Amino acid sequence: MSIHRSIEARLRDAIPLVVPDADLSDLCVRPCPNPRFGDYQCNALMPLAKIAKTNPRQLAEQVIEKLDVSEWCDPVEIAGPGFLNFRCKNEAVAAELQAALDGGDLFFDKAAEPETIVIDFSSPNVAKPMHIGHIRSTILGESLKRIYRLLGHTVVGDNHIGDWGTQFGKLLVGWKNELNPEALEANALEEMERLYKLINDRCESDESVLEEARQELVKLQSGAEENLGIWKEMIALSQSQFDEVYARLGVTFDETLGESFYNDRLKAVVEELKAAGIAEESEGAMCVFSDGALPEKDDPFLIHRDGEWVPNPSIVLKSDGGANYTTSDLATLERRLKTWNPARIIYVTDGRQQLHFNQLFNIFRRWRKDADVRLDHVWFGAILGEDGKPFKTREGGTIRLTDLLNEAEERGYKVAKAKQDEKGDATFSDDELREIGRIIGLGAIKYADLMPNRQSDYKFSWDKMLALAGNTAPYLLYAYTRTQSLARKAGETADQSRTIVLTEDAELALAKHLLAFGLALEAVAEECRPNLLCNYLYDLSGLFSQFWQSCPVLKAEEPQRSSRLALCDLVSRVLKLGLEALGLETTDRM
Repeated sequence: MSIHRSIEARLRDAIPLVVPDADLSDLCVRPCPNPRFGDYQCNALMPLAKIAKTNPRQLAEQVIEKLDVSEWCDPVEIAGPGFLNFRCKNEAVAAELQAALDGGDLFFDKAAEPETIVIDFSSPNVAKPMHIGHIRSTILGESLKRIYRLLGHTVVGDNHIGDWGTQFGKLLVGWKNELNPEALEANALEEMERLYKLINDRCESDESVLEEARQELVKLQSGAEENLGIWKEMIALSQSQFDEVYARLGVTFDETLGESFYNDRLKAVVEELKAAGIAEESEGAMCVFSDGALPEKDDPFLIHRDGEWVPNPSIVLKSDGGANYTTSDLATLERRLKTWNPARIIYVTDGRQQLHFNQLFNIFRRWRKDADVRLDHVWFGAILGEDGKPFKTREGGTIRLTDLLNEAEERGYKVAKAKQDEKGDATFSDDELREIGRIIGLGAIKYADLMPNRQSDYKFSWDKMLALAGNTAPYLLYAYTRTQSLARKAGETADQSRTIVLTEDAELALAKHLLAFGLALEAVAEECRPNLLCNYLYDLSGLFSQFWQSCPVLKAEEPQRSSRLALCDLVSRVLKLGLEALGLETTDRM
């Protein structure tokens, strides 16, 4: 058990001896905000003192009398109005590092109560090339999936493909009348996108073409063999190109189902909502209105307009009898519960869908009152160009994801080649440089997307994300390669017989930061914010750089030489595991 978990356990034993009925559900020990005052801190006694109507410092003194953490910490200090500050003994820190070196957990604990978690992410539309708008959902969802699995949870990655809707009527008209077979074979998604734009433009100026598209859609929805066959081919061609992009990004899914999968269930969902009094007819459509259970400002079915709160209903069946995203998402939710019985379902989409998910979750709670599942909408901001406007091509068009990845790999190659030219050697062949460049370039895009607070917009800058200094993927990858270079120069692999000895300030700072790896992972899991892990790894790399400059490794005398090599090995392992949890590949040489 880690030091901070051990301290927590002792606190849970000690506090009830002073406050017998204490609620310890929120008790936690976290890194001290200012290392000058200690390594860990607990503020749980202040709310307990308020409930017990006693002085918090006095309560802290009483708890300390019952608390024994002497095997890990110096005497506990009371700070401010009742904070408990813990300063770890050097030998306790060394012992935890030693345990990891000897094959124990790498400074994190598996979840005490593992859960099944479904993560809905990426979700491209059939017959359209994936574009830059898909990258945040895809990369963020994959990272969360990896981190939850690392912590011991069962995770289902679910790709909810957009494969149904009115656009297929227009696509079918285009496919039957304007298809270029050679273009389809060369790039299926580009050809289908061309067909859609062509017919969509004609529909706007020619009512007969629009009617033709409607009729083709009716045939598809009624199961006409020809239209179903074309539609299935569109899906297969689209999925093939989606899979190519996912393979390049290292993204995988456990389930990929389209909206069409749920068609047979949609009418029944609406009928159940109607029978339960949740949905009602309004202007020919079936709608869900506010039930008055929430304050007006928190009610997703109300909107403030002209000084008053007015209805803002969610439509579950349109006036023409068609279902929509809300209906489909309700049916999808129902199936996920029946299939996996998850404790939590996470939807990863952009912030523009906040109202949709607020309404969806509210309707679901009213419809399935006994469902014991946590529903989270993990939303994110937009990607902007360096001018602060939505990121577009120079011509003002949407940036395709394949083009972005190609450019990333090419720019990564130039970074790798420039680094080699700077050294004045030819260590790597051109093919090797391109492989390193691929890892650098794709890693740079992923990290630049994960590093900001996900709810913030961020400016896309090739120069910043590919810089070898600052909080970037190349900087972290380079730190990792330094650990590998050191191991090669040492001429030996990590030896489990090494003993960790910590005497220098730079060693201790680096070692103590290693111990916080698990806390960073847990914080990401709780808040769905991978940027917390990015910042942890950046700080780790900075502390490693300071250690590198302050503490000789290969030239040190024993036992310091072996101890410092072991410390570098642990840094290497945490960096690699942390980067992989974010979805980044590593390279041993740069």
